[in-house]
Amino acid sequence: MGKIIAIANQKGGVGKTTTSINLAASLGALEKKVLLIDADPQANASSGLGIDIDAVEIGSYQVLEHTKPAKDAIVSSNAPNVDIIPAHIDLVAIEIELVDKEDREYMLKKAIAELKSEYDYIIIDCAPSLGLLTLNALTAANSVIIPIQCEYFALEGLGKLLNTIKSVQKIHNSALDIEGLLLTMFDSRLRLSNQVVEEVQKHFSDMVFDTIIQRNVRLGEAPSYGESIINYDVSSKGAVNYLSLAKELIKKNEL
Repeated sequence: MGKIIAIANQKGGVGKTTTSINLAASLGALEKKVLLIDADPQANASSGLGIDIDAVEIGSYQVLEHTKPAKDAIVSSNAPNVDIIPAHIDLVAIEIELVDKEDREYMLKKAIAELKSEYDYIIIDCAPSLGLLTLNALTAANSVIIPIQCEYFALEGLGKLLNTIKSVQKIHNSALDIEGLLLTMFDSRLRLSNQVVEEVQKHFSDMVFDTIIQRNVRLGEAPSYGESIINYDVSSKGAVNYLSLAKELIKKNEL
């Protein structure tokens, strides 16, 4: 059975989509079968893996609406062993449309239940909010990875996210685990970066991944070519970091 992992943080710009794309590609490179679900109306995870988002006819919107089965929305990406359910800007409307539906928090969970046995990992790239879309992802997931950037406001908002996760555990998904906190955008030359790492490790010790994602120019360039960092520059620091994260994740889950 595949493990479903949501990548969530209501703060924007912390490396959620970068992590979703490159963790999926790294797991694929390590010969795991991966499905990436783009649950962010900005659709950056889709375009970052070479999908023409204007041409998407069946995507996460139709899957959440239950107007099309999830398997019809799957397309292959340009990363080996990685399939994707792409997003389209129409996903913006889903929160309003689901509001009065019964079981509105379980729409994604029900839609992808049949896919679990076909993949080793299903990764959900969440929108930068704690709305209904993210709630659907957390309800469907077995665990959540929380990217935290190594900057001044890093821990701001983390409490709110952890409270949301607690209430999801209480009401919708008692099996939801925190897979780990992932430190991103680390710059070893900055004292602040090092302080944030120390703070996070002190407060959340065993919840923090050993792998730290360093600031890396190539990592920022890759999505504009519609490629993961593994395809774009496998020898870059970014690729080394994400492969290390994928290995850490596999090791943790296969123990």
